[in-house]
Amino acid sequence: MHRHTQADFESLRDQAVTLRRDGLSRRQIRDRLHIHNNDILNRLLQGEPPPDWTRRPNAKDDLRARARELRGRGMTYDAIQVELGCSKSSISLWVRDMPRPPRRSSEQASAIAKRGWETTLRRREEERQRTKRAAADEVGTLSDRELFLIGVGLYWAEGTKSKPYRRAEVVTFINSDPDMIEVYLAWLKLMGVTGDRLNFRVMIHESADVPAAEQYWADLLGVDAAAFGKTTLKKHNPKTVRKNVGESYHGCLVVRVRQGADLYRRIEGWWYGIVGGVRGSQEANRT
Repeated sequence: MHRHTQADFESLRDQAVTLRRDGLSRRQIRDRLHIHNNDILNRLLQGEPPPDWTRRPNAKDDLRARARELRGRGMTYDAIQVELGCSKSSISLWVRDMPRPPRRSSEQASAIAKRGWETTLRRREEERQRTKRAAADEVGTLSDRELFLIGVGLYWAEGTKSKPYRRAEVVTFINSDPDMIEVYLAWLKLMGVTGDRLNFRVMIHESADVPAAEQYWADLLGVDAAAFGKTTLKKHNPKTVRKNVGESYHGCLVVRVRQGADLYRRIEGWWYGIVGGVRGSQEANRT
């Protein structure tokens, strides 16, 4: 502003200050008064604080206060980093004016490291569970068509399939995951397969608790274990170090559909229909 326009500047400043006190942002004032020079805008608003709503909260303010609190308790940078999950450079910046904690014995340092690792593991597990819960919520209730497509993919991944060298159009599903079995049985019901067409048997290592496993699957299905077919026992190799042992090991459940040749052919056709649908979508996206 030149001297001969000082009155104009003062008038413009009065307008800018009034707008600022009314809660307008710098951008809003600039557009309202048609000011396109930041230096002039700075001079017009000199000494005027921004409205509260334009102030961005510092996300690290709470972390900084917490870091200083932990430092005051004598915690090291490593321990604070484990507790808060922030970088050492930030911690150093926040607490560098504070006295260093006294040196600890190796036993104390080991105990602190152990607590820190336990905290890290707990935090990771909490994050893992949050992610799983959020993902589960994204699915919601399935439509019949969604369950239909899921079941086809599930069977083609885990069910028995006919081979050119071994033609066997049977519908047999084997799995050790009770949730997988539940989804598969729901799919069979959707396909119109009634309970009288299902045959169940257990497949398990001979060294396991066979009666307990049979009862486990019977309870899961809500049927009498006596209705199961003869359990298939896998030979135990003492040289093999197996992980699937203990009370949580129940072997696999074999689910066979009687008179299932027609259903098998439809499953195979449905699967290739899914493959063709994917290829068609990819072709459409390329054109």
